Amino acid sequence: MLQVHEPLPIGQSADRLDYARQVIRAEAAALEQVAQRLGDSFLRTIDLLYDCTGRVALTGTGKSADVARKIVGTLNSTGTRAYLLDATRAAHGDLGMIHPDDVVLALSHSGESEEIVRLLGPLHTLAKALIGLTSNGNSTLARNADVALVIGPLEEICPLGLAPSTSTTAMIAVGDALAFVLSRMHAFTRDDFARYHPAGNLGRRLLPVDAVMRRGAALRLADARETVREVFTRIRPGGRRTGAVMVTDDEGRLCGLFTDSDLARLFEQRRDQSIDKPIFEVMTRNPLTISQGKRITDAVEILCRHRISELPVINADRRPVGLLDITDVIGLLPAEEAEALGQVA
Repeated sequence: MLQVHEPLPIGQSADRLDYARQVIRAEAAALEQVAQRLGDSFLRTIDLLYDCTGRVALTGTGKSADVARKIVGTLNSTGTRAYLLDATRAAHGDLGMIHPDDVVLALSHSGESEEIVRLLGPLHTLAKALIGLTSNGNSTLARNADVALVIGPLEEICPLGLAPSTSTTAMIAVGDALAFVLSRMHAFTRDDFARYHPAGNLGRRLLPVDAVMRRGAALRLADARETVREVFTRIRPGGRRTGAVMVTDDEGRLCGLFTDSDLARLFEQRRDQSIDKPIFEVMTRNPLTISQGKRITDAVEILCRHRISELPVINADRRPVGLLDITDVIGLLPAEEAEALGQVA
């Protein structure tokens, strides 16, 4: 058992680090206990949530309310509609948000939280079912719930044995277990996840390349028979300038790529005469590409693995429909790759 009541010497870094590790290991051990205790009540909870035709309402007080908010977010982002019911406001009118098809999941470590206990009667009449998530199988919440999801007695790891710690960690873990079991039962996919996460780096990584690729007037396209001089004299791209010309054959299919770096190399190698030759003679034939509709993560992998700066986007007929430049996705790369490829870009 973790001994937590003796003061730690302020200047002893090793002691503090050792104690921090003890705390984490003690909570990990508690989670293993909770995992072993899951059984029939967990399965009945899953059935109620899976068959729910309304939404899942989560409620709790204090730290349990914070845990409930986190579980709501996890459920919503993985395919199970949920909302937070503030226990205090519920008793003053917010019970009106509950639909008869909703299932309520009430969280209380002790199972005796005053705000939760006084809601038990109304919740039974307003919701389809009431599930109690608690550590106390003999509590008022457990006795009055349609399903009591009891995680069993847990010792708090707080130095005083008082602040919610192990209990909240366990509740979060059980919430994750519920959400992810339901997610698999609903056959929730990465594409579904992407639809619910349109913002931030995470959302961008899951979007299709179509969402960020350069297109239309921003592209530089050339016929394979045009000379390099003709191409660079003719093309005046609008919008964000790309560093590559996508070369097409007689049928409009992508057959090559010619970059600004390729042009610079012609001058460096004193091959000035090549400027007036067909671009197909100096282009990169059969360049790496990515198909329209693929995820940005797939594009990032290609850019990183091959250390390239431009990636044409093609449709099913191999016609160019867009182009990804390294500067469009550099913020989504691992730090080391971003730094290295930033130098290339």
